Amino acid sequence: VQLQASGGGSVQAGGSARLSCAASGRTFSTSAMGWFRQAPGKERELVAVISWGGASTHYADSVKGRFIISRDNAKNTVYLQMNGLKPEDTAVYYCAAAPDNYGLLTSLNEYDYWGQGTQVTVSS
Repeated sequence: VQLQASGGGSVQAGGSARLSCAASGRTFSTSAMGWFRQAPGKERELVAVISWGGASTHYADSVKGRFIISRDNAKNTVYLQMNGLKPEDTAVYYCAAAPDNYGLLTSLNEYDYWGQGTQVTVSS
């Protein structure tokens, strides 16, 4: 599985951005997917995860109510809609995949494949 993230950039506080992660490989539709982020000097942390069919999602408390994770299995793509962005959301955002997994995975260690990351910078 190869993952290609896009959609990052510079945004004003209070603005919105949408990240996309396109996956190659035939196992996308049966893969648990997730978005994680890493700010300078900090550890990589969970942002949002979604189950293989999209029926189940989980969010970090810091983004709950502002971010929405979704997926389109026909397009092999997972999305992260980010609204109400804050300067503390500034980070490199990574998508991750766990093929042939039907659960909702919240730990970094459970993911086998990672995208290259896309920078999101929120200015006040």
